[in-house]
Amino acid sequence: MGVHLMVPTGISGKTVRHARTLRRAMTEGETKLWAELRQFRRLYGLHVRKQAPIGSYIADFAIHSIKLVIEVDGQHHFEPAQMARDRKRDAWLGDQGYRVLRFSTGELSDAFDGCIEDIMREAGVL
Repeated sequence: MGVHLMVPTGISGKTVRHARTLRRAMTEGETKLWAELRQFRRLYGLHVRKQAPIGSYIADFAIHSIKLVIEVDGQHHFEPAQMARDRKRDAWLGDQGYRVLRFSTGELSDAFDGCIEDIMREAGVL
């Protein structure tokens, strides 16, 4: 008898497997941000998920209870083709009721505390 995993409705098993792989391979910026965001549950009662599947997409971080997605954009997100994919993705997430906050890896590196404040403000805890 094998282990049966619960897959959220509307999310493919392939997307869930890909999210699990991404969780194990987070960037330095994502890891640093996760160290702060994981405290949001204890401090503010907000459960933050990392590499969270939403439809066919995987959000870097999501707070489902307030429909907030937080993305960390590396250099490839500034290439025209990726920017177009991100706009399409953000529009789809918006249609699902999610707000999307994006931070570049440079912003996280240069102004980490300001990024955390932006997230807290958007989450309504600041």
